[in-house]
Amino acid sequence: MSDTVRRDQKGRRLLKGESQRKDGKYEYKYMDAFGKRRTVYSWKLNPSDVLPKGKQECISLREQEKQIRIDCVDRVAVNGGNMSVLELVKRYVAGKRGVRHSTKANYQFVINIMEKETFGSKRIDQVKLSDAKLWIIKLQDDGRGYSTIHAIRGIIRPAFQMAVDDDLIRKNPFDFQLHSVVVNNSVTREAITKKQERDFLDFIRQDKHFGRYYDGIFILFRTGLRISEFCGLTIGDIDFENNRILITHQLQRTRDMQYVIQEPKTAAGVRYIPMRPEVREAFKRMIANRAKPKVEPMIDGKWGFLFLDKNNMPMVALHWEKYFQHIREKYNGIYKNPLPKITPHVCRHTFCSNMAKAGVNPKTLQYLMGHSEIGVTLNTYTHMGYEDASKELLALEC
Repeated sequence: MSDTVRRDQKGRRLLKGESQRKDGKYEYKYMDAFGKRRTVYSWKLNPSDVLPKGKQECISLREQEKQIRIDCVDRVAVNGGNMSVLELVKRYVAGKRGVRHSTKANYQFVINIMEKETFGSKRIDQVKLSDAKLWIIKLQDDGRGYSTIHAIRGIIRPAFQMAVDDDLIRKNPFDFQLHSVVVNNSVTREAITKKQERDFLDFIRQDKHFGRYYDGIFILFRTGLRISEFCGLTIGDIDFENNRILITHQLQRTRDMQYVIQEPKTAAGVRYIPMRPEVREAFKRMIANRAKPKVEPMIDGKWGFLFLDKNNMPMVALHWEKYFQHIREKYNGIYKNPLPKITPHVCRHTFCSNMAKAGVNPKTLQYLMGHSEIGVTLNTYTHMGYEDASKELLALEC
């Protein structure tokens, strides 16, 4: 009986799917987990084989076969993840519907970065954990801030997880703690002191140019409103009869200068804010001094916005951020003791910290701030210092 077993040039038995070409190169043909015919090659059958003279080092055929069997069991398509990182991100973003315009802008921001980065053209099945970490480090070395990198990773990681779920790759190379790879160099937005708040407000009230914005900035310090909530306020949202402010929406402006009304991100954002007497009076002055355009601007059915710009359109966050910047610059150009950076969000943070120091119940404060999670509110207590701790400790009756 003739020997029907196939052997290589050294007389070794070849397994099913294995063969050796006349030039000595081995090949293995198989069907992957998705029914596609594949072929891999090597100059070595086993890892211990001597590499033919003049040939580059390679993984042996049997080693490749072992990995292929693992891949097939895991239903990971060998070479199935041959799309680029950029293509993967675009695929992930394409599957998102009903997201806020700010989220869409963030998606596009990441795509723009990936289009410029060499990493964006890398095949996803070739991205290892070390590759992902080194790229994150590169972003920071290139001058990207921690918050920016955090936003980028916030889209890249779920995109790679989608590839894992689709059986294109086995592991998510971005599944690591960001702070373990790059330094968190973001600047913490600290609440300002009562004296700094008083000096800032007094300067605005007495300034001939910026005085017109005093009431608005005063209200931000005394209510803790998000700037987008404040910009979205209309005359109808100010309930003087019950001394409260109704918060049901936010005003945003997109990059293409489109005004949009958006609901709060969570149900906790819809709330009433009680008006203290000084806040009530500030609103009355604002409404009395409000510009009266011939045609009231209407955004998604809302009209009667409290502050209008020179084009008789509602002011948005960018307007107020610029006013805060110019006021601070003017103040620091006059006085020796400069003020720290003050923004509309610093007003909100200062309000929250002041309420916490005054002993307001955390759950009450959570409601006022419109936080969906108590942990966000409690983080304000991290800005309380030794004097605050000392007062509370001495007040205890042990």
